[in-house]
Formats: sequence, C-alpha cells, structure tokens
Amino acid sequence: MAMTVNGVSTTTELGTEQYEETEICGHRCVQYDYRHTNGRLFSCMKRTLEMCRVARDEWVSKQK
Repeated sequence: MAMTVNGVSTTTELGTEQYEETEICGHRCVQYDYRHTNGRLFSCMKRTLEMCRVARDEWVSKQK
C-alpha cells in the first residue's frame, strides 16, 4: 500500500506507523508516518528509520 494517495497519508489506524525508503538528490532516506492514538498524524523524513522513531517519540512525549 502506498503511504500517500493524492498527497494524503494512508496511515489511518490509530497507533500505527508506515515508512518507506526513498532517494532524494542522491541520498537515501526514510519517509515516515505515525498515527497517534489521539488521531494526530506525525510525519517526517530522516536518514534512518531509527532517527524517525526517535523524532516520533519526542513528538509523542509532547502530546496531551
């Protein structure tokens, strides 16, 4: 399943993540989406999946 359809995330199930490796300007990176249990979407692009998850965890810690 594609991560986006017409520019909209397909990560709809609460508490789930999706990611895919991509290449931009000759650099490999990971596009990452996480749908929080509160319904909000976290999305980022980092060099590794681990870096994405660290950023997600920091974002989650700030959610109410």
